Amino acid sequence: QVQLVESGGGLVQAGGSLRLSCAASGRTFSSYVMGWFRQSPGKEREFVATISWRSTTTYYADSAKGRFTISRDNAKNTVYLQMNSLKPDDTAVYYCAADRMTNGLRAGVGRDDFSYWGQGTQVTVSS
Repeated sequence: QVQLVESGGGLVQAGGSLRLSCAASGRTFSSYVMGWFRQSPGKEREFVATISWRSTTTYYADSAKGRFTISRDNAKNTVYLQMNSLKPDDTAVYYCAADRMTNGLRAGVGRDDFSYWGQGTQVTVSS
């Protein structure tokens, strides 16, 4: 089991940047695929990005491609989401997620593929 704690959210102007962090408990962080999701009021939680166990594979939502970068540091049990060129549409609660994905990481993963979730961190982008 793993526990996840997000940080780094806040208020930023359009065009600005934020880096979210997600710290994981336990000594088996490197055995988990990690992901970032977001949820805006009245909308379903949507996929943003995911990264494989040793950072060899990443997938992004179309809305994140070219602006967001997911990375991880297995020595620090932490996954990051660097967000650049932020837009008001990026306003949401951002959630970190983890799963062992013993069958492998594939394109098109969604929220049902992840077993563990953090509490979320609010990102607000003003116009």
